[in-house]
Amino acid sequence: MGVRGKHIVLGVSGSIAAYKAADLASKLIQAGARVSVIMTQAAREFITPLTFRSITHQPVVTDWWDPASDLSIQHVALAESADAMVVAPATADLLAKLAAGLADDPLCGTALATQAPLLLAPAMDAHMFEHPATQQNLRTLQERGATVVGPERGRLASGLTGTGRLAAAETIMGHLAALLGRQGDLKGYKIVVSAGPTEEPLDPVRHIANRSSGKMGFAIAEAARDRGARVTLVTGPTALPDPPGLRTVHIRTALNLRDRVQEEVRDAHAIIMAAAPADFRPASMAEQKIKKGAEATMVVELVKNPDIIAETRGDFLKIGFAAESEELLKNARTKLVEKGLDLIVANDITAENSGFAVDTNKVFLLEPSGQVTELPLLLKTEVADRILDRVVELLAARGKRPVGV
Repeated sequence: MGVRGKHIVLGVSGSIAAYKAADLASKLIQAGARVSVIMTQAAREFITPLTFRSITHQPVVTDWWDPASDLSIQHVALAESADAMVVAPATADLLAKLAAGLADDPLCGTALATQAPLLLAPAMDAHMFEHPATQQNLRTLQERGATVVGPERGRLASGLTGTGRLAAAETIMGHLAALLGRQGDLKGYKIVVSAGPTEEPLDPVRHIANRSSGKMGFAIAEAARDRGARVTLVTGPTALPDPPGLRTVHIRTALNLRDRVQEEVRDAHAIIMAAAPADFRPASMAEQKIKKGAEATMVVELVKNPDIIAETRGDFLKIGFAAESEELLKNARTKLVEKGLDLIVANDITAENSGFAVDTNKVFLLEPSGQVTELPLLLKTEVADRILDRVVELLAARGKRPVGV
């Protein structure tokens, strides 16, 4: 899913941020996209076409009148073959021209001719961005269907701090993946995904937690987004950035997680509980930091946390996870039945390159019918899509209809 196998037309206009477009092009290529670059004359004052040709291994369009380029006089060819068009950076001047419907260069002409989704990533001086003319141009373009990503707030080339920085490449790619997947097989469905650990406070500076990195849950949330779903990610503390193009809710404790999950699933079609909430929490939290003192031991009284997925009831699919260190399938089957799940993903955390803090997982999919599907060791992004393949089938079998489709 995502941008793999897609033809992305990347328009680059005249901003100092043009050098960041080279990084974006590189990341798109690494993700499996085919990238064609169109540069304005002003963009060539900041970065050369050779840079983009070296990255994409494709001709770079710079001039309609260049006899050496077949594409330069056939702007419609790029417009028609594009799966999406991204303009990054999009300057104030370029936005004004697009809003006015001008087609006096290959970039504007292609944007005007294409029927593919258009994503604009503005970059400019903060005062230029805030100017009513620029804001009106952005509204006009959005009303016509363009997606606007950024700009971000930060230090600008002028030395001032404000809103005008080009959005990060990862942010642009996340929104682009969502744009490309908006007609996917989960269009019209709301999917709630939980991820990461919980932290159960012992005192103001200490807590009880586990080793969950959140990577599996985040991969599922992004994969669902890329297939057209409306996704809410409820996550405990992780080192991962919020995925673009979906709603992220941050929680800390298992009780927080329970409350937010039960709120979010009210209008959901499925919940995928990939979080690893703590089974127990301290019976009480010390108001001040607990000092080491002279005692050789310390006793902490723990109380049981609620079984969130078992308590969460409603007319939606329930998918759970079982991270086990022994008797994987037996323990997973028990959880499948006791928690009333439609599917459970069993993960042997003792297996090599599977489990916490790695990018791969070796899992089994278990269902109430007794069906067991063993997956090979896969990237967590691939595991996510295999899980969602089954979710799509289960939604159809249950007669779940998408909303607004």
